[in-house]
Amino acid sequence: MGATSSTASSLVTVVIGTRPELIKMAPVIKAIRETDSMELRFVHTGQHYDTELSGSFIRTLGLPEPDVRLGVGSGSQAEQTGEALVALEADVEATSPDVVLAQGDTNAVLSAALAVSKLDADFGHVEAGIRSFDDEMPEEVNRVVADRVADFLFAPTMEAAQNLTEEGITENVHVTGNTVVDACREHSKVAHEQSDVLDRLDLTPGEYVAATVHRARNTDDDDRLRTVLTALDDVSFPVVLPAHPRTQAAVDRIGFDASGSLALIDPLDYLDFLELLSSARVVVTDSGGVQEEASILEVPCLTVRPNTERPETVDAGVNELVTPETVGDRLRAVYRDERDEMVGATDLFGDGRAGERIVELLRTAGEDDRDAARRSVEQPPN
Repeated sequence: MGATSSTASSLVTVVIGTRPELIKMAPVIKAIRETDSMELRFVHTGQHYDTELSGSFIRTLGLPEPDVRLGVGSGSQAEQTGEALVALEADVEATSPDVVLAQGDTNAVLSAALAVSKLDADFGHVEAGIRSFDDEMPEEVNRVVADRVADFLFAPTMEAAQNLTEEGITENVHVTGNTVVDACREHSKVAHEQSDVLDRLDLTPGEYVAATVHRARNTDDDDRLRTVLTALDDVSFPVVLPAHPRTQAAVDRIGFDASGSLALIDPLDYLDFLELLSSARVVVTDSGGVQEEASILEVPCLTVRPNTERPETVDAGVNELVTPETVGDRLRAVYRDERDEMVGATDLFGDGRAGERIVELLRTAGEDDRDAARRSVEQPPN
């Protein structure tokens, strides 16, 4: 580890910018806090800048408050990445962590990867090797760059590790499983016991569809977004869509009025969303994380995208790629007749111990570095 000190404790900085990252890094943060030989520093860039939304997620997940909030907020991709890059570089230089961890494919990940690549700390990429093979997706660029400069690459699946091998990246690649399984298993039972979201929305388990739409490909294209929303609004069963701020702004921009089966609601906290998802008959999404969660919770998934970085779900038959023009017909067919054919692959992304594995790998690497440093002092080369 690049900045290992002479003390027994290693400082690990975890960088998070969005709510999905909070969810997926929660098992890693908890494992770090339970490890005597590690100290946690928790940095929130503020890419999801709604304090109420991010704050509620932090509390729900039982995480500590961030040591620092960088307050990057909204703006273009260049603005978000640039502001976070400058702030993260200053934070890493001031605190000298041994390793900096970031997860996924957001601008926060790209900023962390670039900042740390020029400094003494090591960079660890959680969810390395995931690929959509669509260079038009900003997320694809982010994840490829992060993997190129990473010192530790924590691949969630063998397929992700194989992607890295084909790109010539073979050192320090570890298949750990995906931390989304850890989080989903830990919290879905709690959600079922504590959430009253179905009562509040007057929903019957198994008799509605959950939906999410937030990717720029869908929200920034007026015709595409209108087609998707119209399809969801034109079925004979309830469809509930918690609207991301980007989505709500786009809905307002195109003047769409949901007057049929579609209910656009405010964003939900994590436990409420887990309960909404786990009790749905089908989910329609463009989110990578929701594709994973749907497979774990055995909810058939229709993904409104031309490609996916979670091909395991498609190969297993629990997820299907659809277009805005076909989502309505496919939703009706799966809801009525094909649901049972699209469930059963709960272990595609691991056994729920990915967070523990990642921290153990870092702990072992830190011990190896300290042993090597001691040997170099005790037995200097001739």
